[in-house]
Amino acid sequence: MALEITDSNFEELVLKSGKPAMLDFWAVWCPPCIKVGPIVDQMAVDYDGKAVIGKVDADNNSAITVKYGVRNLPTMLFFNEKGEVVDRLVGLTSRQEYEKKLVPLMTTQMQ
Repeated sequence: MALEITDSNFEELVLKSGKPAMLDFWAVWCPPCIKVGPIVDQMAVDYDGKAVIGKVDADNNSAITVKYGVRNLPTMLFFNEKGEVVDRLVGLTSRQEYEKKLVPLMTTQMQ
């Protein structure tokens, strides 16, 4: 399962983790968000220990949502190990597309 990222734990779990991260901004009323949920959960299992994979309920965590300019759901933000946003994908897409953004960040971290 993906980590539940909130306004209160975001800094600790993402920015200070020292690992790349992929955050899924979603909402319960968003059908495409519901479809992408299982993909994100499986990626969290597959990349455990290598990257932070989390979900942000955009309706209940407005500080993060506004800070990063998330206006459409689902939105995936990709962070490098320094906690900087380096990429984003908006809308429903495939696991392969998410991995194209995430895997290079993990490779960079290992060097």
